[in-house]
Amino acid sequence: MALQPLPKAERQDSTELSVQQRVFNIANELLHTEKAYVSRLHLLDQVFCAQLMEEARARSSFPCEMVMGIFSNICSIYCFHQQFLLPALEKRMEEWDLNPRIGDILQKLAPFLKMYGEYVKNFDRAMELVNTWMQRSSQFKAIIHNIQKEEMCGNLTLQHHMLEPVQRIPRYELLLKDYLHRLPEDADDFKDAQKSLELIATAAEHSNAAIRKMERMRKLLKVYELLGGEEDIVNPTNELIKEGHILKLSAKNGTSQDRYLILFNDRLLYCVPKLRLIGQKFGVRARIDVDGMEVQHETSSMNVPRTFLVSGKQRSLELQNCTELGKRAPTPIREKEVTLCMKCQEPFNSITKRRHHCKACGHVVCGKCSEFRARLLYDNNRANRVCIDCYTMLVGVPPSPASLSNSTQRRRSILEKQASVAAENSVLCSFLHHVEKGSGRGWQKAWFVIPDSEPLVLYIYGAPQDVKAQRSIPLIGFEVSLPESSDRLERRNAFKMSQSHLTVYFSADCEELQRRWMEVLSRAGRGEELQSNGPISEALEEEGEEPVPTGENT
Repeated sequence: MALQPLPKAERQDSTELSVQQRVFNIANELLHTEKAYVSRLHLLDQVFCAQLMEEARARSSFPCEMVMGIFSNICSIYCFHQQFLLPALEKRMEEWDLNPRIGDILQKLAPFLKMYGEYVKNFDRAMELVNTWMQRSSQFKAIIHNIQKEEMCGNLTLQHHMLEPVQRIPRYELLLKDYLHRLPEDADDFKDAQKSLELIATAAEHSNAAIRKMERMRKLLKVYELLGGEEDIVNPTNELIKEGHILKLSAKNGTSQDRYLILFNDRLLYCVPKLRLIGQKFGVRARIDVDGMEVQHETSSMNVPRTFLVSGKQRSLELQNCTELGKRAPTPIREKEVTLCMKCQEPFNSITKRRHHCKACGHVVCGKCSEFRARLLYDNNRANRVCIDCYTMLVGVPPSPASLSNSTQRRRSILEKQASVAAENSVLCSFLHHVEKGSGRGWQKAWFVIPDSEPLVLYIYGAPQDVKAQRSIPLIGFEVSLPESSDRLERRNAFKMSQSHLTVYFSADCEELQRRWMEVLSRAGRGEELQSNGPISEALEEEGEEPVPTGENT
């Protein structure tokens, strides 16, 4: 196969060659995605289904009919792709120079895609069966969980993998549309490709209708993972209506506590922060059935605005929509969790840049960023030290330009991605010790985050509450490995990533944390798509208490 992707400059040399190259690239993409898809089908049929059937036949822990009901005709789908479509595409790409076309293959095999109709129609029932038997059978649950821990699962649930066949045909349709768009109308393959598209588009109609229903399922799976896989919510009859942070008023002392509400069509989940070090997770503290639930806008806390009471058969909750600055004492952020001023992002020190708390919002700020004073109702209307943002909200006007220091007027840096926000939506985050080869510095402890929004970038913070990263490292091209004896590292659970002349060593607190970081960094280095990782350890936050990060203080 002589034709290979060309550099941009060479592609511009010839229009004809450019068309050929683009058509080849699309065909090549079809082949590579087909290989990945066949591996997913192998996982479903030869691993999940096979192990469950073996248990059902050998020990009768659960019915064989139930397993067949979950996986439907996945065996036929796997055989078709593994024995027919994939080999045909592989052979054609090997002889592309002599026969540059794929439309004839797809036209010949497209009618077999009708078999997807059975799988798509059965999908809702399959999800119900998985959900039911995860609760009913400990053996069923153990097999699923053990397989999901395997590297081949990519930290995804069985339900995620079962979505793949539903989404595959619409992806064929998109690739074929792009292929036809690039293909000249007088090309030998044009008519075959056009006919293939018609056949695939017909099959895709059924999948697209199912995908719209699957979007609801995806939202449920995301919440399922947010709750650590401990709540029975993955059910086609469930519908996620709204979720988000809210304040809960303590009945003991009236203080506001950060909580998370998740509203479904049949229940309300009241959650508390469960994990702070390896991505934000929540634990369910209470469940309130929607049937019989009442919401009252008048509460016993008449002096606290925007409060409301949610009452149900199980319990009642007094909640507040937002924080009213100055009317209640804030929950201060711990000084040890912040190494930079949360306003100007300058590093603290014990002499010229000391830490102060804004008495209105509780943020840790420097002297220059908290040189403003405003009256706070919770402190008998006395003037207190506040930050610039709270001063503006409390007084109603911003400070005069003359009173603003240079630190409050500068432009925002690209590194200004708040650590706690990034960690809440991250592929992986935790404390690590690190040192750069040849830097002359010793090991330093820092807070590392790979955000969901930038899964190929590693952000390094001084502490979990910092509003600005100390450094960011693009990960593509890095190779990750265990240290060699020549590295002479005397730390446990160490690993390194290297690219060109840059090598960074890391040390994790445990082997599991080391394994997770090596896996995620390796995949990011290869430019692969990343998924959120599960927790390493859990520290359940009790009501009214802040979770304490494990490890040393920085």
